Amino acid sequence: MRKIKFTNKTAYCDRRHYLTEEDVLVLLSRLPEETWWRLRAVHFNDRGFGVRTLGYVTPSEREIAICALPPRVSLTRFLAEGQTCEEFGAKRGAQWPHLAVRRFLLYDVFLHELGHMQIINERTRSDRLKFAREKYAQEFADKWRRQLWSKHFDHPDPVHNAPNDA
Repeated sequence: MRKIKFTNKTAYCDRRHYLTEEDVLVLLSRLPEETWWRLRAVHFNDRGFGVRTLGYVTPSEREIAICALPPRVSLTRFLAEGQTCEEFGAKRGAQWPHLAVRRFLLYDVFLHELGHMQIINERTRSDRLKFAREKYAQEFADKWRRQLWSKHFDHPDPVHNAPNDA
């Protein structure tokens, strides 16, 4: 496995980082290397502006940042079309359990940001047209989440399996 740099900035107040370096490495080990070969670094920071940003890709398109969140949070408003709270182990209208937040950040947000690194059009000089935008990034995340959760993964951390499989 290629070496990826990880940085972890201290979260302010009562905010916390839900994911760890190990979580990301387990996910990447389950994916083909050609899906993440461009990834250079993963940052855990506190630039979420409340609960407005969960993660983002840096302008160089080679680094992913996952933002710290409050200890009690509901991520229902971040669900893409066709997704449900139950898919991640949460109940609609309630605070999301810790495990459901971790599942969502890892298997939706992280995969979505990784989807932005996928090259769609090699010929163009424009980065805006070269890399996947929102629609294709979400399709990438949904495809890989379904594929990874379709069969049980033997790991002590239940975050790496679908809620009904854990």
